[in-house]
Amino acid sequence: MTDLPAGTAKLIQYLNEAYGTERRLEMALQTHLGLASRTTYKKRLRDHLAETKRHGKEVSRRIKQLGGSAETIDLPGPDAIGGVAQRAVAGAQRAVAMAQGPMHALRGTGDEEKQLKNAKTEYASEAEEIATYQAIIAVAQSVGDQDTVKLARSILRDEERMLSFLEKEIPRMAGAVVVAEVPRSQRVTKAKGRRRAASTKRSSSSRTSAARSGKTASKRSASRAGASKRPAARRASAKRSAAGASKRAGSRATASKRSSARAGTSRRASARTSTKRSGSSNARRSPARGTLRPAAAPAPVAPAPPVLPPALAFGR
Repeated sequence: MTDLPAGTAKLIQYLNEAYGTERRLEMALQTHLGLASRTTYKKRLRDHLAETKRHGKEVSRRIKQLGGSAETIDLPGPDAIGGVAQRAVAGAQRAVAMAQGPMHALRGTGDEEKQLKNAKTEYASEAEEIATYQAIIAVAQSVGDQDTVKLARSILRDEERMLSFLEKEIPRMAGAVVVAEVPRSQRVTKAKGRRRAASTKRSSSSRTSAARSGKTASKRSASRAGASKRPAARRASAKRSAAGASKRAGSRATASKRSSARAGTSRRASARTSTKRSGSSNARRSPARGTLRPAAAPAPVAPAPPVLPPALAFGR
């Protein structure tokens, strides 16, 4: 073990811890199976015993593939314990596993309580195994050992399924212990439980109905208040609408007046422009088109010579 890489040595250490837990649980399950009387519980113990035996073989095989040996607790580094110490630890593990079975058979005041205590022990063992295999998966992933990751995950699923079964079974076993060892007068029977449950339901339903009635009454009062507010709101809305309509009508009349004023101004401007244009055109007309010329002034007439008497005229 001293010549193995540190990561592999640590992985072998955790696999050996898992192997020792599997061997101890195997011994305990064999004893618990002989004490089990509940059919469902007994069948599940038998199935998990077979799974536990297979887990031990698979873990032991993987330890050997990595260069270690099963049934030992290996310490990493140069301080690893030697072969003699390893064999001693392995023997101690087997002794503990063999001693647990008879001890489990003796505990408890009756068969129901023995089964309950055994189931609690199994639950603790499953929780320890789940934690161990989770650690193995993390270490194997860190050193890149995918084969060990795959094996640990497969075993982990079996352990989690058994733990889930025990979580549901332990309360039933505890109820069986109460029935077997607690006098009937001191127990709450199913009929009493049903009556109490029915009474609780009735009281809760009455409170619920009262709450619903209160809610309904509040809703009705709110609806009536809303109904009384609606006519006032409608009147106010009608007033606002009428005021808006009158304002719009006034705006339209003002706009019409402004439009009429602008139209009159435009017409007057057009008339002035037309008059100016007609005057300009008349001034530009030629005489040939019928324009009358002013009468010409008469030419000056030369005065007639004076008439002289004939004597004067002959002398000339």
